[in-house]
Amino acid sequence: MKKWAVIAAAVFLLLSGCSKNEPVKKPDKNVQKDVGKVEQKNEFPYYFPLTGKGSQTETNGRAVAVMINNHPAARPQSGLNKADIVYEILAEGNITRFLAVFQSEKPKNIGPVRSARDYYIDLAKGLNALYIAHGYSPEAKKMLNSGYIDNLNGIKYDGTLFHRASFRVAPHNSYITYDNILKGAEMNHYSMDQTPPAFKFLSEEEAKKVTGSDAATVKISYYASSDFDCVYQYDSATGKYKRFQGGEQTVDFETKDPILLDNIFIVEAKHEVIDKKGRRTIDLQSGGKGYLVQMGKVNEVDWKNENGHIVPVKNGEDVPFVQGKTWVNVVPTDPGLQKSVSFK
Repeated sequence: MKKWAVIAAAVFLLLSGCSKNEPVKKPDKNVQKDVGKVEQKNEFPYYFPLTGKGSQTETNGRAVAVMINNHPAARPQSGLNKADIVYEILAEGNITRFLAVFQSEKPKNIGPVRSARDYYIDLAKGLNALYIAHGYSPEAKKMLNSGYIDNLNGIKYDGTLFHRASFRVAPHNSYITYDNILKGAEMNHYSMDQTPPAFKFLSEEEAKKVTGSDAATVKISYYASSDFDCVYQYDSATGKYKRFQGGEQTVDFETKDPILLDNIFIVEAKHEVIDKKGRRTIDLQSGGKGYLVQMGKVNEVDWKNENGHIVPVKNGEDVPFVQGKTWVNVVPTDPGLQKSVSFK
């Protein structure tokens, strides 16, 4: 009896010790016993909302949307190669401007920074982004002063948060570092915790099966000057597109790293000139026709404004992006997609 009493006591102490320190863990069904690795389908516990790329660490955090100058005197720009999404749209005249959205990567230096327009502000708002610009149109000034969106503007912070590069002349020389963006957010008590809504993405296996018409080369014309015609060339070895404008490849100013893209989303929207300087209103609410270019292929799609951000749709269903970086070109409905875009 003493023998059994000792055994029972030992078992009781063992069980009580486990319950006090740490619960017994059930075997992880996702771990392969032979190699001790998580199965491919559960490789990443987190995914970046604007690229769909997986991560072993949390991907939360607010996006930052920066107005980037695209005048020939402002090229090559800084930081574009780190952007998750870039929107290229006409500003005034026949000059395009970029809205570069950063969330998964944070470049050290960004610029040249240029002035705000109302339709760019709406795009940034749809992504819950902190909006960065240097200057504004009259319409944009009203929106920014009303508190419509959290923002930092070089008009207020020139020489403090924003710095002027000595190798370029104004207005093509305003830059801001990512550290100063965070400093400005803290100064203004802006939260940086508002993670943007996630786009829909194909799995890597699904991306390999993308079909459509051939699109090894894509050319988009903004008419008045070839300086703003942009060309995308597909590299089958990497599955990505290189970008060219004004006859030069688009690269980062500091590192010379090329812009490499996984999705080119081209949409047409109604443009209307509203003043003598050639400023416009652009309808990014009503939807319309578009092209989605991925993996060397192009498909005709429609686009819609879904809670403030522009997404491709087909037969009423969202069309997923390939995981990675996206460039969105907006062209006027007059003359429209067919006359503005060509494929080879």
